Amino acid sequence: MLKDFLNNIQKKSLKERFLLVLGILFFLIYLVLGLMIMFWKKLPLDMEPKYRYAFGILLIVYSAVRFLRLINSNSNAD
Repeated sequence: MLKDFLNNIQKKSLKERFLLVLGILFFLIYLVLGLMIMFWKKLPLDMEPKYRYAFGILLIVYSAVRFLRLINSNSNAD
């Protein structure tokens, strides 16, 4: 499976590879931001804890949706 994924990446044009890397980067940004909002107590956000957790979970779910769309678009490009 990993070999197929790497072969598929190598077959892509430079633009498609750049967009793939950009998609992975933004997936990681949203994931880390959601975790930071949830668990970093000294983050300067004046929110109640329940809203911090809700916003963090929302960002993590959004990052998961972005990742699933990225994987599906990658597998459809075959």
